[in-house]
Amino acid sequence: MRRNTASGGRRRAAVLALGSMSALLLAGCSQSTVDQWKRVGFPEPATEEGPRILSLWQGSWLAAMAVAVLVWGLIFWSIIVYRRRSHDEKAPDQVRYNLPMEIMYTVIPLIMIGGLFFFTARDQSILTKVDQDPDVKVDVVGFRWSWTFNYVDQNTYDIGVPGGAGPTLWLPVDQTVTFDLTSPDVIHSFWVPSFLHKMDVIPGRTNQLTMTPNKIGTYAGKCAELCGVDHSRMLFTVKVVTQEEFDAHMQELRAKGQFGQLTTGRTTESAQGV
Repeated sequence: MRRNTASGGRRRAAVLALGSMSALLLAGCSQSTVDQWKRVGFPEPATEEGPRILSLWQGSWLAAMAVAVLVWGLIFWSIIVYRRRSHDEKAPDQVRYNLPMEIMYTVIPLIMIGGLFFFTARDQSILTKVDQDPDVKVDVVGFRWSWTFNYVDQNTYDIGVPGGAGPTLWLPVDQTVTFDLTSPDVIHSFWVPSFLHKMDVIPGRTNQLTMTPNKIGTYAGKCAELCGVDHSRMLFTVKVVTQEEFDAHMQELRAKGQFGQLTTGRTTESAQGV
C-alpha cells in the first residue's frame, strides 16, 4: 500500500512539474512570437493580397496536421491494440483483402486533394490577375547580378551595381502596382518576403504581377532563384511611402540624370534602353 501511495505521489509531482514548465514556456513567448507561430513562419503581410496568401498557407498546414494526427493515431492504435501478447500462441491471421478499407483509403485522399486543388485554383486565379491600368507600373529587369527598376509612367529608373549595393524600389502606399518582369541572361526570381508573393524572371518572357502595398515601411527583397555565382548578393530594398514622398523621389532620380528606361541592366547602354 505504501509503495502504491509513493508511486502515485511521484506521478502527480511529475505531472505538476510538466504543467508548470509548459506554463512558463508559454508565458515567456512574446506576442510577436505567438503571432509568428500563428502565421506558420510567414512575415506579417504588407500588401492587400497578402492575407489571401497567408490564409491559403495556414489552411494547407492545418490540413497537413490533420492528416498527420490521423495517421499517427492509427499507427499507435494498431501498435497498442494488435500487439502480440505473451499468451498468444501464434501470430494474428493475415487478411489479404478488405474492400471497404481499400475504397476508404482511395476516396478520402481524392477528396482531400480535390479540396486543396479547389482552394489553390480559386486563390491563384485572383492573385495572378493583372491590372492593365494600375496606378504605378514598374518594369523589373533581373540581370547578373542585380536589378533595374524602371518607373514607366515617370520615365525614370534606378539600378543596382553588380556585387555592390542593391537598388531601392520606391512604391506609393495604397496604390495598385503592376510589375513587368524580364531578364536578359538567366532565370531570376523577384521576391519580397513581406509581400508573400514571388514570381520568376525568365529570359525571353515577360511575367506580370499586380500588388497593392498597404503598409508604409522598408522591406527586404532578394532573388529566390539560384542564378549563379553572385546569386546571394542579388539584394534590393523596397520603400513603401506616401504619394508625396514617391513623387519627390522621382524628381531626385531625374535630377541625377536617371531618366528613360534600361532594358538590359547595363549602364553602358543608352538611357533609352535601345
